[in-house]
Amino acid sequence: MSGFLRFSAFIQKTFALWVVLFAGIALIVPEAFVWLKSYITWMLGIIMFGMGMTMTLDDFKGVVHSPKAVLIGVIAQFVVMPGLAYALCQIFQLPAEIAIGVILVGCCPGGTASNVITYMAKGNTALSVACTSVSTILAPFLTPAIFYVLASQWIEINAFSMLTSILQVVLFPIFLGLIVRTLLKNKVDAYISVMPLVSVVAIVLIVAAIIGDSKAQIFQSGLLILGVVALHNALGYLLGFWAARWFKLPYADAKAVAIEVGMQNSGLGVALSAVHFSASPLTALPSAIFSLWHNISGPALATYWATKTDIDRTDQTH
Repeated sequence: MSGFLRFSAFIQKTFALWVVLFAGIALIVPEAFVWLKSYITWMLGIIMFGMGMTMTLDDFKGVVHSPKAVLIGVIAQFVVMPGLAYALCQIFQLPAEIAIGVILVGCCPGGTASNVITYMAKGNTALSVACTSVSTILAPFLTPAIFYVLASQWIEINAFSMLTSILQVVLFPIFLGLIVRTLLKNKVDAYISVMPLVSVVAIVLIVAAIIGDSKAQIFQSGLLILGVVALHNALGYLLGFWAARWFKLPYADAKAVAIEVGMQNSGLGVALSAVHFSASPLTALPSAIFSLWHNISGPALATYWATKTDIDRTDQTH
């Protein structure tokens, strides 16, 4: 079992490499992955079920212990990223299909990868977990509402249908995972250790399916979308960090909030695009590229912050 755990840890640490590798393969042999598009919502449901199995009531204690920090993190999540998405769409005058996709990923809650990245960055991991948990639970209500307000100028949106989708692929699997963990307790520990690897495989396959399905559009608009996504992600980190510092949060908390804001649950964006905008493959592309990009930028930022923390501590000892 220890060998498997080491293998799982290796795959998680090299997550960005696998996403890039399989995205490249999907561009060369798209037919190998396109068929997976029909199973995207199921794969996301499995990821969320795994998240539910790893969650405990302790994850929500951060809300009680640091209500101010959690509130700032969650508000920043649902204000900064949607606001930035809308602003970028207006500044770059993006075509409707791309604009809808950019705003959709901007309205999604924080991604679970943010917890790992915060830990790597030597930030407040407990705060990151609390923010992810709260924003994910609020997502069925806030994501459709904010998306409706910002994107309805481009397309007619059925916010209630989107709410139902998020309940089905996010909230229901999480609560099911929580129930299984509560009822079976120690019996599920072995399965919990497998879930991070399952999540990595599912996200890699989701990205590959969208990349393969959108090969023609990538060669036509891929650089534009990558540029907008990279800017969206970087500004999310920056504004999330300064929002936290503005409200006098400690440095470790500010790092957690920055990463929480900058890293989105892009898999949800892909799933919602597949369900609600299937006639427009380009709409799912910003979410897929965001998934690819933030798994490169996140570890890079974490490495910088971890090094900076070590330098700061060294300086303080002299």
